[in-house]
Formats: sequence, C-alpha cells, structure tokens
Amino acid sequence: MTSYKELGLVNTRAMFKKAVKGGYAIPAYNFNNMEQLQAIVQACVNTKSPVILQVSSGARKYANSTLLRYMAQGAVGYAKELGFKIPIVLHLDHGDSFELCKDCIQFGFSSVMIDGSHLPYDENVKLTKKVVTYAHKYDVSVEGELGVLAGIEDEVSAEKSTYTRPEEVIDFVSKTGVDSLAISIGTSHGANKFKPEQCTRNADGVLIPPPLRFDILAEIEKKLPGFPIVLHGSSSVPIQYVKMINQYGGGMKDSVGIPEEQLRKAAKSAVCKINIDSDARIVMTALVRKTLAEKPAEFDPRKYLGPAREELVKLYEHKNINVLGSAGKAASK
Repeated sequence: MTSYKELGLVNTRAMFKKAVKGGYAIPAYNFNNMEQLQAIVQACVNTKSPVILQVSSGARKYANSTLLRYMAQGAVGYAKELGFKIPIVLHLDHGDSFELCKDCIQFGFSSVMIDGSHLPYDENVKLTKKVVTYAHKYDVSVEGELGVLAGIEDEVSAEKSTYTRPEEVIDFVSKTGVDSLAISIGTSHGANKFKPEQCTRNADGVLIPPPLRFDILAEIEKKLPGFPIVLHGSSSVPIQYVKMINQYGGGMKDSVGIPEEQLRKAAKSAVCKINIDSDARIVMTALVRKTLAEKPAEFDPRKYLGPAREELVKLYEHKNINVLGSAGKAASK
C-alpha cells in the first residue's frame, strides 16, 4: 500500500474548511493525459490556487494505476519546480463500489467519492458508510452524493436528474460520516447538459439553460451550516470553442453548459468544490482540430498537443480567477 502522504498529496478537509469560510470553491479538474495535468498544475501555480486532480474510473483504467500514482507525485514535484507549493489532492470521481474506492486508497489517492445516488436511500447510506469507515483509517477524505445528475460522462450515465431532497441531508451525513456532499440542483454531466426545449435562446440564438435551484441549496445550507457541498457537472461549455470545433470539421450541436455567473454565485456559498471536465475536453479538441486543419502535414503530437496545452492553461486560470474565486488562496493561512 502507498499512502498519499508519501506522494506529497493532501486530503480535502483543511482546504474545504478554508473555502467555506472564505467564500470560494476549490477547482476539481478531471484529467486524462499528461498535457491536461501539466496545464492544470501550471495554471494553479500561476494563480496560487489549491487544486483537486480528479480521475474517473474510466480515466484510471486508461492511465494505469501505477503510472497514475507517479503522475500525481510528479504533479507535486512540478508545482515546486514552477516555484510555488500548492495543496494538491488526488480524488476518485464517481467511484461506484467499495472495492474501487479501496483500491484507489491503496494506490495513493487522498480523497474518494462513493456514488451511491442511483441506489435506494438506505443502500446508499450503507455503501457510503462502509467506504467512509475504511477510508478514515488512512486519513482519506470521502465525498458522498444525494440526488442524481442527468447526462453522460465516462461511465456515469443518467437519463433524468433528481434534485437533492433537503430533508434527507442531515440524516445522510450523520449516518455515513462523509466529509463532503455532492448535491443535485440543476447541473448536468457532459457537453449537452440540456435539451433545446428545456432552454431559451437569446438574441444571438445561443441556448440559455434553466437557472440552478439556489432555493434547494439554501435549504441544504440551513440544515448543514458550514458543511462542504460539491457541485458536479459544472462545465460552462464555452461557445467560442464549440464553434471552433464545428468550424474545423466537428459536429457538436446544441451544446450548452452552466453559466459562469451562476457558478460564481454558488462558489460564494457552502459550495466549496466545483467539478469541471467537459470544458477542458472541448478546448483541447478545438485546438487540436484547428492545428491539424491549418497544418495537415503535421504528424508530431507535440506540435498539436502543445497549443492545446497552452490554451488549457488560459482556461484553468480564467476559472480560478473569475469563476471559482480560488486564485491566491493557496497562499493564505
């Protein structure tokens, strides 16, 4: 077994406590390859932001568990090399079994999510508590979930969303002992978070999604004052990059995300972790398509992944500064 502490990682407890008190959210960025990881670390060092490196079950299989462990350790070393030590968490996103969570903990993850939201309530409680009991032996933090997000992301799929029921949150947290709680208030997985008929169009024809249910969030905050809340499915799906993908041969139609001003509002509340995945995929795909279209003879991966990495740094810096409010928080006591 490898402890995350040997890799220079931290769990989420201290950073969440600071985030709730400070009115900002920690960026939780999913990554699938080296270029994404480099961009995340560079952007977070540049903005002096703490960060959660998220890995889905599918991404873990893709990367290989052993290589992933050393990539996380490398991220810590890379941050130091860039000149500023930032708190880094390695987190399992949407773990669906006790066995998977246990395996990740043994391979050096400092935080895991056990997603039993698709199960009947009592079974969700039972599974989540089992993971918490094991994880806390190794000082690993655990995220649970109540409510179901619609959409598709890697191996997570749901046709319809089910809002979190505020009347259940106290019971769930007290029975399971989770360190944070993912809730459903209208965010959604993937790049097509809403059907066109669910949205309105502005004067430019851009789809505008229905607003987040801040009333539900407010009720949850009343019942769990100061408790760390998590939002999944919070990519904004930047329209300029969707247009770039389509301009260079892509086919992303009716893609719509969560408006950044709504995420900024959420980050000022008890929401202290906001998950962003699709935005990075879209930016990377847009720049790769553009580079290969403009230079069709290019075959060196560094020549088309490099520009994508540079654009990702800009995306992550923007999120930290203007959306999540996490910039500068790695330096604060």
